[in-house]
Amino acid sequence: MLLWINGPFGGGKTQTAHEIQRRLPGSVICDPEHPGFGLRRMLPAELRADFQDLTSWRQGVVEVLDLALAKHDGVVIAPMTVTNSDYFAQTVGRLRELGHDVRHFTLLAERETVLKRLRERGFGHLARIVVGKNADKNADKNAGLRRESWAVQQLDHCLERLSEPEFAEHLWTDHSTVPKTADRIAVLAGLKLRPNNEGALRTRLRQVRVGIRHIRFD
Repeated sequence: MLLWINGPFGGGKTQTAHEIQRRLPGSVICDPEHPGFGLRRMLPAELRADFQDLTSWRQGVVEVLDLALAKHDGVVIAPMTVTNSDYFAQTVGRLRELGHDVRHFTLLAERETVLKRLRERGFGHLARIVVGKNADKNADKNAGLRRESWAVQQLDHCLERLSEPEFAEHLWTDHSTVPKTADRIAVLAGLKLRPNNEGALRTRLRQVRVGIRHIRFD
């Protein structure tokens, strides 16, 4: 089975994928973003645009996920934003045509919720956890959004497109934690996760580590 977790940038896809992988024995994360950034880095700076526009990315994602699904004895998880209908058909749709059991979920949230999550991604959030919640109260709260400027620019488009029926199943996450969202996906996909016995602080620290590992600088 493939769990394709869609949603706007900063919508919680990666955190949810890692939560499911942590609690679902035998599952693996195959992140379609990795080959995308690799292809992008191959190009001269002036030619670097959205790697999803490259046919090689779409074909490569299908080839790799097809191999993983055929050879790996466990659930494969792919966290990736796709809003273009044609690209969606050429990736998620193509994998279904190849006979794979693909469960697609779109994580949605109100605009302000996503903006808040973008502000909290990465090193600044870690500092607040270590030093205290109010440590940066007087700091520029938009510093995180400047770092995530590309994600912010894409936000309205993502929310509008991903709300369309073709991108169901939709899960609204404004009032849901990452573990609870993972639980909802598991129930809908007919999977059984291990109980979440992790404490709140440990969960926050682990999620920050995941966020830091996925910070992109290009």
